[in-house]
Parts: sequence; C-alpha cells; structure tokens
Amino acid sequence: MSNSANIQSYVMTDDQLKRKKRNSLIIKTIIWIVIVIAAILCLIPFYSMIITSTHRNSEIARKLLLLPGGQFIDNYQRLVDVVPIWRGFINSLIITVISTIIGLYFSALSGYGFSKYKFKGNGILFASVLATMMVPGQLGIIGFFRLMNEMGLVNTYWPLILPSISNAFALFFFKQVADNTVPKEMLESARIDGSREITTFHRIALPLMGPSIATMGIFLFIGKWNEFLQPMILIFDNKLQTLPVMIASVRSQFNVDYGAQYVGIVISVIPILIVFALFSKQIIGNVMAGAIKE
Repeated sequence: MSNSANIQSYVMTDDQLKRKKRNSLIIKTIIWIVIVIAAILCLIPFYSMIITSTHRNSEIARKLLLLPGGQFIDNYQRLVDVVPIWRGFINSLIITVISTIIGLYFSALSGYGFSKYKFKGNGILFASVLATMMVPGQLGIIGFFRLMNEMGLVNTYWPLILPSISNAFALFFFKQVADNTVPKEMLESARIDGSREITTFHRIALPLMGPSIATMGIFLFIGKWNEFLQPMILIFDNKLQTLPVMIASVRSQFNVDYGAQYVGIVISVIPILIVFALFSKQIIGNVMAGAIKE
C-alpha cells in the first residue's frame, strides 16, 4: 500500500515538474514577444526617418510613407546646395568629442573628490551643485551670452565647450559610482606606497569607474551632439554652425524642405549609433571581465 502511494506521489511530482516547465516556457515566450514588440516600436522612428528621406516633399506632406522611394539622391543634392552640411558635421564632431572628453574627466575627478575627501563644507557644497540641476539652463542663456560677449568668445566654439567642464548630473553620478566601486583600502595602500593623489586617481579610481564612464559618455555625447539652442544663439557665422542648426535652417523657396531635412537627420544619427555601439561593447566587456574575476 505504501509503495503504491510512493509511486503515485512520484507521478504527481513528475507532473508538477512538467507543469512548471510548461509554465516557464510560456512565460519565456511572453517575455520574448514583449521584447520583440518593444524593439519594433523603438525601430519604427528610425525606419520612418530613413523611408521619409527617400520621398518628395509633396509625398511627405500628403500621406503616410511605408515603402522607400527614389528621391534620396535628389534630396541630398538639395541639402548640400543649401547648407554646407559636412562642414556642420565636422563642427559638431569637434565640439562634441572635446566636450565629452573634458566633461567625463572633470566630472569623474570632481565626483571622486566629493566621495573620498571629507573636508569642511563638503555636504553644503555638494548640495549647492545638485541645486543647480533644478534651474533650467534656458533661464541663464541671456546672462551667459552677455558673459561670453564680454570675454570676446561669442561666435567661437569655446562657449559650447567650456561649460562641459561643470556638469552637475555627471558629477552626482560619478560620486555615487566612486562611493560604490572605489574601495578606500586600495587608496590607502596606494598612499602608503607613496603614490601621489592625482596618480592614484588615474591608475586606480579611473579604471574602476570605466564602465560608468562609458555609460555617462553616451549621454554626454548625445546631449552635446543634439544641442540646438546655444549654438543658434552664440554662433553667427554659418560656416561655424553645428549640424542641428544647419538642418533646421534647410528651406525651399517658400516652405521647409522636409526631404532635405530628413536626409540631414539621417546623416546626424549615424555618429550617435556608432558611439552607442562602441560604448555599449565597452560596458558589456567590463561587466563580463568583472564577473569572470569574481
């Protein structure tokens, strides 16, 4: 009697395992379906942008476009005839790369300092930095323009590059990163060995913050690359203008030339995709390396 009960219990357990596997398969299938739908929704704007850039203005304004057209070369030709688009591309690339590099370095350095050096007024100063995040940047654009004009920096790249040194959000981000990923014991060991503070930061703290630097680099690059208001206000020379301003200024004789604009948008998106791909690989590579070491 007891043996038959055990067999029945075993059969029920086996059925339960099969049911769990079936439920797990259903859940995984649902998750994959949701992921695929989310990916499609994310790709729709890119697809629409590329498709739109291959059609005439009349078609763009009149109907929803789902299939590619044959006007991409004509739209591109009108674009380069109206604005020096590749000069704007280079201008944006110079400003964005320099701004991203100095923004990452000084923000990481400042965040590391707030995290590891407990000086008098540390908390008040850090709170003051965070308070600047609550003030919209547009409110200070007039004062910033007057300051740059007094310094003779208007119509140059410097007003677009120098503010990148101070980024409250990036500083806050790197302080949290330094709190969690840079052990005090390693810093103390380096100091005992006679390492200078700046050397300790470069050789110990900065490599440990590598994945976070790559993550923040994506945000800083995209933000600076797409910046529109400051270049439009601070730069007067068309040859010095950035790519977003040039694209927005594309017009036909009477109306906005949407076909040419969409071609410009396609060109402007390419560097963002490249940077995202490169930085994403670095993030994944560092995470995997950390997992293997553990």
